[in-house]
Amino acid sequence: MPASIKYFPLLLALAALPVSAQTVRVYVTNSAGDSIHVIDPATNKVVQVINGVEAAHGIDFSPDGQRVYVSNEADSTLEVIDRASGKTMTKIRLSGHPNNISATKDGGRVVVGIAEDPGALDVIDTRALKLARTIPVNGRLHNVYVTPDNKYVVTGSIRSKVLTVIDLRTDQIAWELKLDEGVRPMTMEVNADGSTRRIFAQLSNFNGFAVVDFAARREVARVKLPDEPGGFGVIERRTDAPSHGIGVAPDGKTLWVTSITANGVFAYSLPELKLLGFVALPELRLPGRQPISAVPNWVTFTPDSRLLYISNAAARSVSAIDTRTLKSVATIPVGEVPKRINTLVLP
Repeated sequence: MPASIKYFPLLLALAALPVSAQTVRVYVTNSAGDSIHVIDPATNKVVQVINGVEAAHGIDFSPDGQRVYVSNEADSTLEVIDRASGKTMTKIRLSGHPNNISATKDGGRVVVGIAEDPGALDVIDTRALKLARTIPVNGRLHNVYVTPDNKYVVTGSIRSKVLTVIDLRTDQIAWELKLDEGVRPMTMEVNADGSTRRIFAQLSNFNGFAVVDFAARREVARVKLPDEPGGFGVIERRTDAPSHGIGVAPDGKTLWVTSITANGVFAYSLPELKLLGFVALPELRLPGRQPISAVPNWVTFTPDSRLLYISNAAARSVSAIDTRTLKSVATIPVGEVPKRINTLVLP
């Protein structure tokens, strides 16, 4: 690996902190219910349930961990929740139906992808607790991510098949990349100076991911996942999104990619993108029917990179994976159709 390049995660600063100094919680939103489950990675038990957030979608946190931000698909709002009590502090009306959200590193803004035509990114002022502006984009947004250096927002649209990068200094589109399939979950790899090096983007109708060079503003590779036995996806009606859930571990050494088709998760080395292994997820077995995929949806990590958590939308559970042994260490029951999942670290 060139001396000028190192690989850092989205949780860049957190990875260097000693685990003993941290309180870590994994939050998962249950998209078909009205609850959010909170898991303690030390025990892999649910330690809190936040109720009353109907059709919760994206989730993120204030830097001090005192606020939880959740996009509410039922009433098109951003809910601001007091973490300790689990009570809603306020609701902020959005410009349209929301999907994923992401908070800026300084805590001043939350960006919300609007999944309605013609497409937009809502910017929430977290100090005033109001919608500050709406930025038009090309197509309804499914996913939004603030880059680790806090300079850009990376967004993706399934319908328009466009990856859009927005400059946070100007709130203007910096560049766009048209792909041949809809843009699904994404994750980022960064350089030693914290700038974004590559975007790994899952695509509709493709069991794998695209590799986008951030500086060159173009796709440079496409990686197909191995054809593991299983043949899942048809009964689950997920053939349009066979691979949905991707993340770079906080130590920057591995990339983890879920597959509904294989009902599991694949691990790749970074920067080489060499396949390291595969971990199978639980199958659903119902009387008189063939096994059904757990439908892995989203991933998150503990800040030490030792545990990977995967939301299983069809299984009403979260799987905990030991990233060193590539073994499943726990299956944690949660709510109805769990999808978005994120890690909060408190001092």
